[in-house]
Amino acid sequence: MNERKRLLEILREKSFERREVTLSAGGKSDFYIDGKQTTLDAEGAYLVGRLIYEIIKESSTAIEAVGGLTLGADPMVTAVALISHQEGNPIPAFIVRKEPKKHGTSAWIEGSKNLKRGVKVAILEDVVTTGGSTLRAIARAEEEGLKVVKVIALVDREEGGAENLKRSGYQLEAVFNRSDFL
Repeated sequence: MNERKRLLEILREKSFERREVTLSAGGKSDFYIDGKQTTLDAEGAYLVGRLIYEIIKESSTAIEAVGGLTLGADPMVTAVALISHQEGNPIPAFIVRKEPKKHGTSAWIEGSKNLKRGVKVAILEDVVTTGGSTLRAIARAEEEGLKVVKVIALVDREEGGAENLKRSGYQLEAVFNRSDFL
């Protein structure tokens, strides 16, 4: 079985639920995808890292780091960094905080010592709905001097996120979308 099909199986088994939920964006939905149930699974994390690394490797612009908003992106960026190292092309990871660190540096970005100003980065997201959290991560990364050149989601719920990102000048690339589940 190929890696994409296997990852979809894991997502369907561990992350997808058909039930009514209130989303973090405030809307209602008849399905829920908890990406962390898959990205924190050993095989799921490996497959997420492999598939997203392949997207990054095939990018027309060289990606020099991967990051995203905590908590959804944390296991994803780590998985990609590990796979990139195994492949002999180490790409560091960083995490964007939801609020600045309260002590010490007051930093918004964790892992900043592995980054240089102007470095080209991909922002990763487990599940995109409206794109609001993705846009916050992009804004923080760019305020820190990083150049966001790619946005990758594990799942695009197809509820306006790609369009909102496009209006802001970013193209969303998703490994899976709504039709893969419904």
